[in-house]
Amino acid sequence: MAQFDTVRTAAAGTRTAQIDEGLRAHMGKVYGTMSVGMLLTFAAAWAVGNNAAMMETLFTGMTRWIVMFAPLIMVFAFGAVINKLSYAAAQLFFYAFATVMGVSISYIFVIFTDMSIAQIFLITAISFAGLSLYGYTTKKDISGWGTFLIMGVIGLIVASIVNIFLGSPAIMFAISVLGVLIFAGLTAYDTQRIKNDYVAHAAHGDAEWLGKSAIMGALSLYLNFINMFMFLLQLFGNRE
Repeated sequence: MAQFDTVRTAAAGTRTAQIDEGLRAHMGKVYGTMSVGMLLTFAAAWAVGNNAAMMETLFTGMTRWIVMFAPLIMVFAFGAVINKLSYAAAQLFFYAFATVMGVSISYIFVIFTDMSIAQIFLITAISFAGLSLYGYTTKKDISGWGTFLIMGVIGLIVASIVNIFLGSPAIMFAISVLGVLIFAGLTAYDTQRIKNDYVAHAAHGDAEWLGKSAIMGALSLYLNFINMFMFLLQLFGNRE
């Protein structure tokens, strides 16, 4: 009996080690995919933002609204079709989305100084790393944050759309402050969720699911980073 318990303990330890190794690889894929997306976003934003002719074409008349809302439409579309896509197609969709997002936020290179954008990006990167590390390492279950944070995101979207027409600096300031707090919380929450989802499904060994799960995780963290960056830029960025 003791021998059986020893074998069972050893098997459990081996299984735990395999899950830990797989989790590290999975999180590496999540952060790697997200990083490529960020690179595409800022490359597209810089290229368009420093081209006066393209800015005039894209941000004039009805085209402005298409450029502004295209990323939001693509996110909803991605969520609806992700299960029907192959891993390669899902990855390509994410990279296409990241590029469109870059075009959508390219106006920051017209409004804010390059140094200010670089400084806020660095601040966001450091904050994001700390928050994500907390979500990954904490033993506390923060899954209960999800409902309140998602409700907060919906409120931000509605308030932002309304303020497009009102143009109130006070409302924009409040939205930016709340936006930083909400997406900071989502960074920790999503990191823990991605980790827990992997652990829960690791035993299934479904490579296709794990691959697409990594892309969806990358999308979640990418959106948190971009939104934190944009709200911090609104609060602290130096304008041209």
